[in-house]
Amino acid sequence: MLRYIEYFDKGVKAFPDRLMVIDGDVQFTFREMGQLTHRIADGLISEGIGKDEPVATIAPNSALGYACQWGIIRAGMPWLPVNIRNGVDENIAALNKLRAKLLLFDSSMEGEVRRMLAEVPTLKTAVCIDTAIAGFQNLTDWMPAYGELNVTYHETNLDDVVSIPMTSGTSGKPKGVMLTNASFSNGVANFHSLMHYDSPPVTLAVAPLTHGAGYFAGTLIPQGGTIVMQRDANVEKILTAISKYKVTTLFLPPTLLYNMLAHPRVREYDYSSIRYIIMGAAPLSEAKLREAIEVFGHVFCNNYSQTEAPVTVAYLLPEQIREALKNPETEKRLHSVGTEAPFSKFAIMDDDGNLLGPNEPGEIVVRSQAVMKGYFEDPEQTAATFAYGWHHTGDIGQVDEDGYLYLVDRKKDMIITGGFNVYPGEVEQAIWQYPGVLDCAVVGAPDDKWGERVVAIVQAKEGEQVDPDALQKHLREKLGGVKAPKDIFVWDQLPRSANGKVLKREIRNTFWAGQARRI
Repeated sequence: MLRYIEYFDKGVKAFPDRLMVIDGDVQFTFREMGQLTHRIADGLISEGIGKDEPVATIAPNSALGYACQWGIIRAGMPWLPVNIRNGVDENIAALNKLRAKLLLFDSSMEGEVRRMLAEVPTLKTAVCIDTAIAGFQNLTDWMPAYGELNVTYHETNLDDVVSIPMTSGTSGKPKGVMLTNASFSNGVANFHSLMHYDSPPVTLAVAPLTHGAGYFAGTLIPQGGTIVMQRDANVEKILTAISKYKVTTLFLPPTLLYNMLAHPRVREYDYSSIRYIIMGAAPLSEAKLREAIEVFGHVFCNNYSQTEAPVTVAYLLPEQIREALKNPETEKRLHSVGTEAPFSKFAIMDDDGNLLGPNEPGEIVVRSQAVMKGYFEDPEQTAATFAYGWHHTGDIGQVDEDGYLYLVDRKKDMIITGGFNVYPGEVEQAIWQYPGVLDCAVVGAPDDKWGERVVAIVQAKEGEQVDPDALQKHLREKLGGVKAPKDIFVWDQLPRSANGKVLKREIRNTFWAGQARRI
């Protein structure tokens, strides 16, 4: 295994004149990106920042933002990815928690950055990466010329921290996740084993590069992967870019795929270049997967991972999906997230630390070099997460006789109603199949009789309507009285995290405000 930056350098050495990044009119070859990351690393070392002192970036998907990420990693400092879609208070809390020393930012974030400098005492310097702004240094002037300085970068090994992303906070207060060189090296190894290309790939970066999409893009660099930057989730731009740049690989949260399928001209574009569309961040509707295969072909992969165990733990390949569709006995695998990735191991465990057998639901636990080093300055939570010698994901799942992993739900999302366990994921699968539904979320709400009652929040497709009464009748017939929602509400938008995950915690809070949840 190598340090993460060494995989980057392999790509630079093997494909020096190939484009690594396309960001509109701003384009860099592998050689140019390599030199740019050295200049950024030189600047960071010149600032006197120590090996264990985080450096943050906050920028939309861009060539310069991506170069800054790698420059920090090259210098041997922990990279703190700050998500532009978070609220400024949340980002200030993250910078304070990790005591960030320097911030590299895009000019579009100027207002937030001025607040950060005022409210984060450890943050001494902020450098604008894309233009000149009064009161800030500009990246071009701040960086030394390539090769100008003879500086020594901080020495790192496989166990050293490369990045400290914050958990999304979907189930509680965000925590700093310490990911090491080994974490990312494991991801590169898994993807080189799973994804095969006849020529260097091209990936379209729509989801934030500060999170899962960036991890996937990084695994392609040693293979000469070109990254096409897109700064927003405009569906028309996505569909056009796929054809224009002959995109081979996309990483998409399900909600974005649903929006693409809902586009009136989705079937009019050329998708022949696509080899892999990797789904992540949330469960995928089986009905919409079938529709997506009709539109885009047999190119879909399902991936299971989390911030604490990034890139991939389990993987469902296109050929596995194709085989599942051929046989009614294996169709159930469409609900799975696949089998073990080559360099990861998972199991199902009960609350007493016992490993469970096939088709027994319990918590998904993981062993892999991808697993984080721990939570930043939180030994108690780290110890709890590593109980019994495994990393505990907090997800409920089960494994069938053939080794396919099925996500049942988040451990904290399970609803107990009248003494029966209801897993929202099963109810959501049924709702997704109903005409007019774009997305949905199922939660438990307080109930004097049942303890909790099942409640569904539905978001309709643009220009369509969903009748709650008709949907409820349909679900009672399909699921029975225990699992069918007692209440169905149609909202214009579901609340989401910066990564596109539905924030069930926020939805639950609308029903549980002032009460302790009885589970």
